[in-house]
Amino acid sequence: MNTKPDLLVVGTGIFGLTIAERVANELGRNVLVIDKRDHIGGNSYSEFDKETGIECHKYGAHLFHTSDEKVWEYVNRFTKFTNYVHKVYTTHESEVFSMPINLGTINQFFHSAMTPDEARAKIIEQAADAPDKPKNLKEQGISLIGKPLFEAFIMNYTAKQWQTPAEELSPEIIKRLPVRYNYDNRYFNNSHEGLPVDGYEQLFKNMIAVGNRGAGSVEVRLGIDYFDDEEIQKLRDVKITTIFTGPIDRFYDYQFGELKWRSLDLKKEIVDVHDFQGCPVMNYADLIPEYTRIHEFKHFHPERANDPDKWPGYAEDYDKTVIVREYSKTWQRGDEPYYPVNTIKDQERLAKYQELAKKDENIIFGGRLGEYAYYDMDKTFASALELFERLHP
Repeated sequence: MNTKPDLLVVGTGIFGLTIAERVANELGRNVLVIDKRDHIGGNSYSEFDKETGIECHKYGAHLFHTSDEKVWEYVNRFTKFTNYVHKVYTTHESEVFSMPINLGTINQFFHSAMTPDEARAKIIEQAADAPDKPKNLKEQGISLIGKPLFEAFIMNYTAKQWQTPAEELSPEIIKRLPVRYNYDNRYFNNSHEGLPVDGYEQLFKNMIAVGNRGAGSVEVRLGIDYFDDEEIQKLRDVKITTIFTGPIDRFYDYQFGELKWRSLDLKKEIVDVHDFQGCPVMNYADLIPEYTRIHEFKHFHPERANDPDKWPGYAEDYDKTVIVREYSKTWQRGDEPYYPVNTIKDQERLAKYQELAKKDENIIFGGRLGEYAYYDMDKTFASALELFERLHP
C-alpha cells in the first residue's frame, strides 16, 4: 500500500467510490478501496466493445435519472451528461407497445380511441376487484392497471424476471412503474436524466482523480478478495473502519441463511446490421422467448453519430451493432447478485443480520448489496452522501 489507510472501502461501485471521494477530499484522509473484480464501477461499469467501439453496459442497462438536486449537483462535478431520454417498448403476441403503460398503450391494446377520462374509468372498472391495500405484486398490479393489462404485460414478464410468483413478491416492485393517462412514453419522470458523455468508467475514474487532488488519497486495488487476502486480513485484525458494500449475508457467512436475489445471464452478440431493433431496450412480455429483454447499446448515445471520426461505431453507415439478450435466473452462490427479491422470509433474515451489524462498530454496510435494497443509481449516490454527512456533519 502506498500510504497507511485511515479507511477501508470494500467495493468500487457508486456507494464505495462516493464515500472514498468524500472522505479523501473533504476530510483529507487516506482511503484504500478494494474490489474482487478487475474493473471499477461495480454493476454500473461500462466498456467499449473492441470490435465495434460501441459502449456497452457490462451488467445490463444503467440509466441515470434523478429529481434529487443534491445528487445531480454532485455527479456533475465529475462528468457532463447527455440529454438522453429513456423510452422502452415491449413485444406482446407479436405486437409492439410503448412502456410504461400510457394512453397510447391502452388504446392500442383495446383497439380504441379513448380519452384520458374514458381510459381511466375503464381501468378503474377492471381493477374493481383488487383489494384496497394490496399485499403483493399481483394485487398491486391489478389495482394499478386492471386484470387484462396486468396479464398481458406484467404477469408473464414478472414470472421470467423474478423467477418468483407475483403473489410472493412485494407490491413495492410494481410501484416503480408509472401509469399515465396521456401519450407521454418517457420511462422516467424525473427532473434530470442523461448518460455520462464519455461513459460510466470515465465518470468513476474522475471521482478517484478528484479524491486524490487534496490532502487525502484514494488508492484502488482490483482483484482483491476481502475474505481471502493476507494484507487485508491484517487491516481486519486491527479493526480498521470499513465500509462494506458487498452482500451483508456473505459478510456473516450466511449464518442465518441466504438472502434471496435475482441474478442475470447476459448474452452478448455482434450483429452485422446497422440497427437491430430501432430502440435501446425491447421487453418481451410473453413466456416465449425466454429472455426478458434485448439491449441495443448503440441507441443509448445517438449524439455520437454526429461525430463519426471519434465514434465510428455509431456512424449511420456503420453496419454492425451490439445487442445483449437478458435472461433472468435465481441467484446461487457464485452468481452475481443483482436485485433483492425481498420476501417476508428475506426481511426476517435481514433483520437478524442487521442486529449483528450493530455490534460491529467498525463495520458500516452500504449500497444495494450491503443494505439489501432495490436502489436506482441516484438513490445509491444519495445514500452514500447521507452516510458521509451523518458520520461527519
